Amino acid sequence: MIITKAALPRRTVLRGFGAALALPLLDAMAPALSATVEPVRRVGFFYGPNGMFLPNFHPAGEGGTTFALTPILEPLAPFRDQLTVVSGLSNRGVVSPNEGGGVHSRAHAGWLNGVLPNKTEGADLRAGKTIDQYAADGLGAETSLRSLELTTDSNFLVGNCENGYACAYLNSTSWRDDTTPLPHERDPRVVFQRMFGDGGSVSARVADMRTDRSILDAVTSRFGEFKRLLGSSDRSRVDDYLDTIREVEQRIQRAERANAATPLPSLEQPSGVPESYDEHLKLLYDLLVLAYQADATRVSCTQIAREQSGRTYPDIGVPEGHHTISHHQMDSHNVEQYTKVNVYHLSLFARFVEKLRATPDGDGTLLDHSMLLYGCGMGDGDHHTPFNLPTVLVGGGGGRLTGNRHLHYPLHTPFMNLGLSLLEKVDVHVDTIADSTGPLADL
Repeated sequence: MIITKAALPRRTVLRGFGAALALPLLDAMAPALSATVEPVRRVGFFYGPNGMFLPNFHPAGEGGTTFALTPILEPLAPFRDQLTVVSGLSNRGVVSPNEGGGVHSRAHAGWLNGVLPNKTEGADLRAGKTIDQYAADGLGAETSLRSLELTTDSNFLVGNCENGYACAYLNSTSWRDDTTPLPHERDPRVVFQRMFGDGGSVSARVADMRTDRSILDAVTSRFGEFKRLLGSSDRSRVDDYLDTIREVEQRIQRAERANAATPLPSLEQPSGVPESYDEHLKLLYDLLVLAYQADATRVSCTQIAREQSGRTYPDIGVPEGHHTISHHQMDSHNVEQYTKVNVYHLSLFARFVEKLRATPDGDGTLLDHSMLLYGCGMGDGDHHTPFNLPTVLVGGGGGRLTGNRHLHYPLHTPFMNLGLSLLEKVDVHVDTIADSTGPLADL
């Protein structure tokens, strides 16, 4: 890393009318005369609905480094050196022995807090503060966004969604505290504006959304002057970063133009949401790469789809609803279709991971400095139990996470023990969460 006498501040921002563009970590931002630079660490939580077919997820054996990747994990093969599969974890605290229904709501709302939610259709929601929000307590103080919550689903569902449980329990994976589920943003344009917008009236910013004017245009006049201060490596890094921003913005604009040209069947469709689920999730992932790269946030929670999702996936040969085929009853057709959806979701996640690996960050990459937890609030969807939860960690955690491992814990080891471990790795100490008994050994 190049050390300069007058280093640029880490939070250097180029400002223009209606825009504030934070820059990625550059060599010129190295603290002057500093021998070592502690990496900025990011954490991300990614929720997949309806569980998985566990025999096609959990590796065989009792753990170690020689495990064979299962069909569902195969998309993550390129990242094996930064991959940790965890087996045996459960969220027994979200089990309600006197209830038959409501299992999806309980599994979803309790995934990152281990708490049985209050059964209600009204406003008296109660669950628990989630792991990501504990992380945000420590990592969110230095970024413009304390945390970033994303989803592919609309949040317009209200009232009773499952057996007397409010829809809020399915709409939000992240909870700020016991009574505050955080809204997850679906519209890529809104996410983009949250990251890079800076002031201006609401009407003016809406007008900007409806034109081809790039947010980069507002700060272009500053680029020439600023880039003269940089070395060739930093100039190349800034150019790549700006190209990525413009490419993502153009994809949002194309989605908006397509939606504007086609009468919508419902006013609930946000203007910047691509019609294709595939493109929608890819766009949200690409925005998250930018958010990490610009240090707009260091904590994220992404809902691949809400729990109990009945989404169909005809493009991959799955015309039946995801929830329906998750009730597989060991039928070979259902198991095949169910596994296809699981593999597809992991494939899109793997594309996101590859982009993190390809993005320089200080002396490494964004993937080197991130800890990504991908999993489900249910184990096997056919059983509807929060046991032996599908759980995989990806990333280097800034040197604090070792990959190429299958960690096999005794069945029903508290999932919240994993939460305590991850929080320790980002220097956030929490004594206990729900039924936790302490950080996981060996992680």
